[in-house]
Amino acid sequence: MAEAAVLHRVRLPMHARFDHPAARRAASDSLVLRLTCEGVSGIGECAPRTYVTGESGESVLAALRRTPLERVFALLRDEPPAELLERVRREGFARVFGITGGNNLLCLLETAVLDLLGRRLGLGAVELLCGGGPVAGGAPPPAALPVSQVLDLSITPEEFLATRGPFHFVKIKASDDIVRDARSVRAVRAHVGDGVPVMVDANMSWTEATALPHAWRLRDAGADYVEEPLPKGSWAALGDLRRRAGLKIMLDESLCTPEDARTAVEARACDAFNIRVAKNGGPLRAARLIGHARRHGVAFQIGVQVAEVGPLINAGRALAFCHRDALTVEAGQSDRFFPEMIVSPRPVVDRRANTLAPAPGPGFGMCLNDAAEPWAVLTLPEEGGSWQPVGAPRPTVPASL
Repeated sequence: MAEAAVLHRVRLPMHARFDHPAARRAASDSLVLRLTCEGVSGIGECAPRTYVTGESGESVLAALRRTPLERVFALLRDEPPAELLERVRREGFARVFGITGGNNLLCLLETAVLDLLGRRLGLGAVELLCGGGPVAGGAPPPAALPVSQVLDLSITPEEFLATRGPFHFVKIKASDDIVRDARSVRAVRAHVGDGVPVMVDANMSWTEATALPHAWRLRDAGADYVEEPLPKGSWAALGDLRRRAGLKIMLDESLCTPEDARTAVEARACDAFNIRVAKNGGPLRAARLIGHARRHGVAFQIGVQVAEVGPLINAGRALAFCHRDALTVEAGQSDRFFPEMIVSPRPVVDRRANTLAPAPGPGFGMCLNDAAEPWAVLTLPEEGGSWQPVGAPRPTVPASL
């Protein structure tokens, strides 16, 4: 096979629903792309969320159909892979490949290309992203990293505390009842003690009128951080809240682009960034945002999109092992959400210790398995031409709530 591509629209039913103020999810919604060039395949993924970047699965799919892949295949075919990888690290994926579009389109293509290059060069995911060595510190990567645990609205604090430890960092998804949220914070703080950070993720659900009293209530209950309390881009109000609240502020939905990062720093609107691979346009662009955070004394966490299904999982983990000064790392819950996955081997979290290990290579260390085939929606034939629909019937899944 010379050059070909297959796009999958993956809507795996979730064994357990995940609820937070901005969305309720009962199925995944990822696009997974397999690129093949000269007998080597790489797979990439994006997980668009309209309330985060304004992109949807439909919009990314349409953008991909408009994107000419001839230059992508030409560079993969004609340029030595080590030199191409170095160019992409140095100049950025979009510039090297001449791709324009939203962050999720860029992430989908970048992760597929990086995976393919990693397989050609025999590089594991951490080597692929870090280059000559870890970005944060010169010591070899540790065998495992601790990960945070998330109390969402589908589980009670009592069940969470009884079943989800040990706890290294706790994120509590806010409800529409601040009294309930403060009660959850108090329960968690009483259980974990003073040494474990506790953050409440409001997912843009507070108003400027309610933000300060809500923040004071959570501070008094024992919270350390609040994540994205106000509608995205409320820079002046965020700066005022940060000065007065007594809580540190992490930005997520407001932090999608380098311009957002610069504005946040200039407005003194936050203490930390939530870096997510798909939201921020791919792992290499995400790494640049981490560099911006460090230069300006802003902390950061390596976050995930809910219900990632493939390469995004291992790309985020590789990013975490490259940048080990992260405030915390989210591992996702694919092991809890999906009894069957479309990739092999399955990503693993050590739930006894709540740690994760680097993914085995090469590339992002996973391949599509037979469970992926029913989700294929478009194919780009090796003889060239335009994208063609795949005629297989789609599996029936419950709609995301």
